[in-house]
Amino acid sequence: MEREDSPYCQCLYYASNALARIMTRMADDAFASVGLSSSYAFLLMTVNNKPGIQPKEISQKMQLTPSTVTRLIEKMEVRGMLERQSSGRATTVFPTPQSLELQPKILLAWRQLYEKYSGILGEQEGIVLTASIHEATKKLE
Repeated sequence: MEREDSPYCQCLYYASNALARIMTRMADDAFASVGLSSSYAFLLMTVNNKPGIQPKEISQKMQLTPSTVTRLIEKMEVRGMLERQSSGRATTVFPTPQSLELQPKILLAWRQLYEKYSGILGEQEGIVLTASIHEATKKLE
């Protein structure tokens, strides 16, 4: 049975949200192998790659609001994956040994996610689509 297109498929808002939902499901499935949702996996990758990073920089790199980043960090602190250190008004975030140990598995899951959507879209199409979405995001910000 052929799937009928939505009457909203020509709407950028609708189409981008539909794509985001599909990609979130795919990413969450990929990162489930390491016991993380995609948001937590990308947070750990960000902190593992730059120990001592400030939450504001995490927000910028992950394109998330500061309050969302704070909530994600707090949950990873509870799980023993991250530590926050304060010095005056500045807060920095550090990975724990548990987080660093998980990094190779996170990177493997990320690679598997890339391979899955590249296998569906075609590698070049995925690269072009990613670049187009990134450019559109920068323009619309």
